[in-house]
Order: sequence, then C-alpha cells, then structure tokens
Amino acid sequence: MRPCATVSGEGMNNSTYRRLMQVLVDSSVDYRVIHHRAEGRTERASVLRGHPLASAAKCMVVHVRHERENRHVVAVLPGDRRVDYRKLRREFGAVDVRMADRSVAEELTGCQSGCIIPFSFADELSVVFDPSLLLPREVYFNAARLDRSIGLRPDDLVSLVRPRIADISKAEK
Repeated sequence: MRPCATVSGEGMNNSTYRRLMQVLVDSSVDYRVIHHRAEGRTERASVLRGHPLASAAKCMVVHVRHERENRHVVAVLPGDRRVDYRKLRREFGAVDVRMADRSVAEELTGCQSGCIIPFSFADELSVVFDPSLLLPREVYFNAARLDRSIGLRPDDLVSLVRPRIADISKAEK
C-alpha cells in the first residue's frame, strides 16, 4: 500500500498527491486547494470544507466480475447518494459487482481508504461518474491525503478524467 499523507509536514511520500497536483497545475482548469483537519469520511469532510454533501465526490473502488475476467473501477458519485450495484452490474454487463477489498483499492489507487481520488493513474483501473455528480456548481474531493481537498467545476473534472458517465447511484435511505 502506498501511504496517504494525513498531516502536512509528516514527510510521508505520497506520489499520488504529487501526481494529482501536477495534473491540475499543468491543466488550464481553475481549482482550489482546501487545507483542513484530517478527515476521510465524506459527511465530516463536507462539513470541514463548508459545502453541501451533494457537492462531495465520493469515490470507491468496486470489483466488476465477468464470466472470464475481472476488473476494477473507481465509482464516483455525490456524497448524498449510494452506489447501486444492480445498475453497475447492468452498465458493465457483469456477473457480479461488489466493493473491492480495501488492500486492492489502496494498491490500485495509491491512496488509503478515505482519500481515494476520482482519477486513475493505473491502466487496469477505469473511472465511472454518476451524472448527478455533474449538477453542483463545484465538486470537492480529498486530494489523495486526508488533510487536503480540491474544489473545481464538474465539467473541468470531466475534462481531466475523461470518465465513463452512467447512472450508478441511488438515494440514501
């Protein structure tokens, strides 16, 4: 597992954070870096960042099983919604879809659980966004570390990530 930095100044090696920041710096998109207390839970991070839960990009790695192959996908949806595994299964024509093992998710993303980003720097990991994530004026996500977040316009995020866009969520109960 590649560590996710928790607090600035700890000297933790975090190549995913550096790579994400380089993508943002090299792009022409406007973005904000938000410094806050270390937090990996979407609800609490949204409070710290000062935005509605619907503006948070909740990112989770799912295991998509086909009859002959397996793959992993970063499912990205608003913080006020839940993954709908039935919809994901249908979208990917899969036999089964479930949360990936934590160790697999951390290895593929280079982030610990709680600060997975809506990007993929691994060829074997694709990204799918729920279209409801594109509705807020700005979306926010932990930036591969628990004490930093990024805020940017959803269309800019889409231009950087080039994700598959599909209805993969349902309302929280």
